[in-house]
Amino acid sequence: MNTVVNWHKSVALTGTVVKFLSVAMLVPLVTAIVYGEDVVVFGISIIVAVGLGFGLEQLDGDEDLQSREALLFVALAWFVVAVVAAVPYVLAGYGTESTLADPVNALFEAMSGISTTGATVMGSISTDSHSHALMLWRQLTQWLGGMGIIVLMVAILPELSVNGAQLVSEEAPGPTLEKLTPRIAETARILWQAYFAFTVLLAVLLYGLHVLGYAPEMDLYTSIAHAFSTLPTGGFSTRADSIAAFSVAVQWIVIPFMVVAGTNFALFWHLFDGDLGRPLRDREFRAYAGAIAVLTAVLTGLLFFRAAPTVSPGGTTQGTFWNALRQAAFQVGSLMNSTGYATSNFAEWDTHGQLVLLFTMFIGGSAGSTGGGIKVIRWLIVLKSLRRELFQVTHPEAVQPIRLGSHVIDEKAIRGVVGFTLLYFLLFGLGAVFIALDAARVGIELTALEAVGASLAAIGNIGPAFGRLGPFGSYLMLPDTTKFVMILLMWAGRLEIITVLAVFTPTFWRR
Repeated sequence: MNTVVNWHKSVALTGTVVKFLSVAMLVPLVTAIVYGEDVVVFGISIIVAVGLGFGLEQLDGDEDLQSREALLFVALAWFVVAVVAAVPYVLAGYGTESTLADPVNALFEAMSGISTTGATVMGSISTDSHSHALMLWRQLTQWLGGMGIIVLMVAILPELSVNGAQLVSEEAPGPTLEKLTPRIAETARILWQAYFAFTVLLAVLLYGLHVLGYAPEMDLYTSIAHAFSTLPTGGFSTRADSIAAFSVAVQWIVIPFMVVAGTNFALFWHLFDGDLGRPLRDREFRAYAGAIAVLTAVLTGLLFFRAAPTVSPGGTTQGTFWNALRQAAFQVGSLMNSTGYATSNFAEWDTHGQLVLLFTMFIGGSAGSTGGGIKVIRWLIVLKSLRRELFQVTHPEAVQPIRLGSHVIDEKAIRGVVGFTLLYFLLFGLGAVFIALDAARVGIELTALEAVGASLAAIGNIGPAFGRLGPFGSYLMLPDTTKFVMILLMWAGRLEIITVLAVFTPTFWRR
């Protein structure tokens, strides 16, 4: 077999990414110094990251980064970054009863963070059980993964700007990423600047509520921590009860930022550039906003007229319109774009409410956002393709291109969207069957909704599922084999499946 993939180049570039990850670890290191907790843990973690990064960089050669090497680099970088991100968890848990001392649990938590999934295997979630530095690292991993590690590298490393367009396309959430400027590196910087600005704005608003007395528990540390996990649609919280642990004012503030995070960030660039009508002309944004509005209205009605047996700690909703609206808007805004926050234990809602949320989880955010899932633009193309097929049954000679607004969608792109959607459902189905059977193997009986929810939560990077795996539960009870399969699903889901699956095909490595 003649190998045509220069894997040395891909591995060397992965080393560069890992080396820069050590810079991000300075944030929890400073936090550790301030609070006097886990200083050694993050000191050693930084040394490990720097050493591994420099070691992998030594494999570099003079060859250029071609298409296969670019694809391998993106897939490999994300997995290796998750492995390195797990190091602080293992070190902090060593010699204790922490669930994260187990390397599989640590890798699960790290991959969940870097892929912005928000699923957890932590036995206890609070700064009483874990250090402030470790909890902030948990939040920061989501922020780093939200807009994309490779997008960030393209923005700051000149040597990657030559192949930047392909690298970004392999990592970008959605089938397209609008090129805002002639240079892809400049586009990457614009996206990260917008992402950073919204993060700062949310942190300021949350802390402002604390200063004004509307959010007693939302101190500066907690405000920054939740800004780090809201904009990447991550869903990690420093509280076991997620956003339900905070005031109603905090919940109302977080809702619009979750919607913003699921919106194509390129639209904000157009807004700042003076094109105020661009979002209203964007077909995907109108569908995204419309879906949120309709699903929120339906769920509000269900909660208002036929509330679940319990919605604690969110408070009663039956007959209380504003509570019902808040609960519905928050859960729809959170699950549609894969944030995974919760203000109510929807695992205890009645079947109708849970089915609405399950449907919501299949939609996803917008292309060019930090949201996970299938993505709204793909659903638009799939639905238009189905309508064209039905039309051509009775009009076989008709030539009917598929359009989104004034743009004609290329037939190759349509096939790619349909292929991705089929792969998504195939992996989701296989994952659900495996999770149910593997849990039964060790004596854990999962309901069908729990198994289906777990698989969808992993591949869609959503986080919480239903039942015992719901928003106030965890995946700790599952066997290590199931956790590792979910790690792979989270990895594949964040990189849009094709990027990961391609490197495992024999033809990828042959001439």
